[in-house]
Amino acid sequence: MNQYLKMFEQMGGEGFSKGIATVAPYFESIDPLVTVLRPGYCEMILKNQKKVQNHLGCIHAIAMCNAAELVGGVTTEVSTPEGTRWIPEGMSVKYLVKAKTDLIVKCEADDIDFTQDGKIDVPVAAYNDEGVKCFTALITMNVKR
Repeated sequence: MNQYLKMFEQMGGEGFSKGIATVAPYFESIDPLVTVLRPGYCEMILKNQKKVQNHLGCIHAIAMCNAAELVGGVTTEVSTPEGTRWIPEGMSVKYLVKAKTDLIVKCEADDIDFTQDGKIDVPVAAYNDEGVKCFTALITMNVKR
């Protein structure tokens, strides 16, 4: 079993999220809370709090990008075979509606073959409290064994 999956099972979502922020400190800036993690899937809560807001009181675009990279990266990590290295090479994003509430950020990648080497496009979406999609991202991961 992947070390990140073990950590999630042992520490729970709150402990795991704090641990991720120590590995990649920039993630701490959004106070992530990973709630679900398994190969091919990760889900987190991005709270609409002052420190992640823009001048309109909505969640800032870059905070959503930060959350997308977190769930996309963690999904890639737990989905690739042991000993695989990966790095994000690019991200295309769409801001669909203002993010005025907390967001559920999901990487739904069950249908992606993470065993292949090369570039893999990993999808992420963020939904508001009413289930409306506010944001999408497609993150290109370069995967190598």
